[in-house]
Amino acid sequence: MMGGEGLKRASQLAILNANYISRRLEEHYPVLYTGTNGLVAHECILDLRPIKDSSGISVDDVAKRLIDFGFHAPTMSFPVAGTLMIEPTESESREELDRFCDAMIKIREEIRAVEDGTLDKDDNPLKNAPHTAAEIVGQWSHPYSREQAVYPVDSLIENKYWPPVGRVDNVFGDRNLVCACPSIESYQEA
Repeated sequence: MMGGEGLKRASQLAILNANYISRRLEEHYPVLYTGTNGLVAHECILDLRPIKDSSGISVDDVAKRLIDFGFHAPTMSFPVAGTLMIEPTESESREELDRFCDAMIKIREEIRAVEDGTLDKDDNPLKNAPHTAAEIVGQWSHPYSREQAVYPVDSLIENKYWPPVGRVDNVFGDRNLVCACPSIESYQEA
């Protein structure tokens, strides 16, 4: 399908994309596993452990906030606990890479606002993410604005993904799986 040259080109682009993200975000987040020239492989691992120590904002909080920006969370806490592993692959456009980096930079600004006390350490856009449409039109009791919750960057005003549910308890869900599949018996009858 891709052939040797196609596979080589895809690998080169994945590495280039990961290094582009690494360079854009390195002044905002520590990047793990860089080589002697400061380069990463096909993935960029951001270390959020110092942020957790300074602000109380966890890797889960950042991952949930990314949903408000329209992104699925990257791999969390692998291969290192308290990190995000970003693997942009060869298929991401420059515009999409920039949109992701802009979101991560904006999230870092929100974290700084928690660190300096501008945002409440417990009731802030990160701790309450993701924000649903139902929450926005309902009673609002947070100290930050609805606009900050759902439109943290202007580009979202024209193109917004609305998460269907708010924050869930990941650990509870992992330990108490509820299968929504049809019963085994229904497959046996077919």
